[in-house]
Amino acid sequence: MVLEKHPFSGFMPKFLRFTTLSLRDLLVTFGPPLLLIVLVGVLAYKIIDPAPPKLVTLSTGQENSAYEQLAKRYAAVLAREGVQVRLQPSDGSLENLQRLKDPDSGIDLAFVQSGSTVLADAERDGLVSLGSLFVEPVWLFYRQGVKLNHLRDIRGLKINVGPPGTGVPQLFRKLLSANGVPAHRVTLTDMDNTPATVALLAGKIDGMVFSSSAEGLIIQMLLQTPGIRLFNFSQADAYARRFSFLSAVRMPRGIVDLGREIPSHDFQLIAPTATLVAREDLHPALVDLFVEAAAEIHGGPGWFQRRGDFPTANFTEIPVASSAEKFYKNGPSLLHRHMPFWLANFFDRMWLVIVALGALLVPLSRVVPPLYVWKVRSRIYRWYGQLRSVEHAVEEANVADRAAACAVQLHRLADIEQRVNQLTIPLSFAEELYELRSHINFVRKRIQWLQQTSEQTSREHTQDQAPTQGNPT
Repeated sequence: MVLEKHPFSGFMPKFLRFTTLSLRDLLVTFGPPLLLIVLVGVLAYKIIDPAPPKLVTLSTGQENSAYEQLAKRYAAVLAREGVQVRLQPSDGSLENLQRLKDPDSGIDLAFVQSGSTVLADAERDGLVSLGSLFVEPVWLFYRQGVKLNHLRDIRGLKINVGPPGTGVPQLFRKLLSANGVPAHRVTLTDMDNTPATVALLAGKIDGMVFSSSAEGLIIQMLLQTPGIRLFNFSQADAYARRFSFLSAVRMPRGIVDLGREIPSHDFQLIAPTATLVAREDLHPALVDLFVEAAAEIHGGPGWFQRRGDFPTANFTEIPVASSAEKFYKNGPSLLHRHMPFWLANFFDRMWLVIVALGALLVPLSRVVPPLYVWKVRSRIYRWYGQLRSVEHAVEEANVADRAAACAVQLHRLADIEQRVNQLTIPLSFAEELYELRSHINFVRKRIQWLQQTSEQTSREHTQDQAPTQGNPT
């Protein structure tokens, strides 16, 4: 069976070719301005505010500490946004603070306990707080046979306070001094929490003191271990008034295990707060990302807090980063609520450039379209120069040579017409093309008339000269 050919099958490709060929002129006219805008945008993207790094280092704490467990949660949250968090163990808060002060340490952020520094030192060292994350009660566990009703009863006991890098030794000495107990009257050891726990259970030490959130694995275990007791800071309110970086918190009865009623009564504790601290040159986008992660991790209820109490810009002696403070006051930005992190960060960084380029597009939108029209029409108008050249060549020829000049220019005109017939332009400019073709025909007719006139004049002149040349002198 023979299929009938559609009557417009040959017309459509040519129609599409005529309409789409304007893309060439669009690229010529719109291309350079758009390329300039893209180059300016890329340059601004690289110079104004570099893209945030995809690898940051977080200094954590001792093995099995709350800092270590929380750092793993931060790493998991940021991994969803394509940022890798490398965890660097440490002895604790003071070592973390020293690492942040050292620009060669490679540490970008760290957990630091309140009371570890003062405002003037933090500003001098270029440190900023991303907010207070949670309270870190001071836990003093001791063996059941030890009589310890008041801190002054600690004289003569062997107590582990942890390595110097934790900050607990410095804090505990302050507490002993406030109770009139000289430090030399107590045997203080500096084991890490894990070996200290083993020593406490083995009876090698009388007690151990450390500061940590309730989520710490060691705390959960010691609170449920027979023969191990928790010291009750009955004067917690007085400690909080005496030391500005401490808060009085209460651990309610049964919070560990309601069924077994562990603990069997309320405990009063004193607590500094854990703060996420960074160098002031940390990329603002990473600040936003860590603050949002902090809200996700620490925003719920806990043993010592209600929902929404943390994270917060309060309870820190380190100046709070401006973007973090804005987050705690207004919540995440509109872009961060509705866009992926990297896209929202791009618009956050480039909004000023985007506005500037948008303002530049307004005058370009008035200049470039006329340039496009001129570009398309110039492909037609340049042939009028060729036509004028043809006419000029005929007009400049001598009368005797005009017929020959006309023949040459007619041949040249045929070549021009052939090339014009191959010219393709958008259909919206077809009128100019047909006018050019009619003008070519007009010039051809004029030259043909001049050629005929010249040939006739030449023949008449020849006839006039013939009798004269035949007469004898």
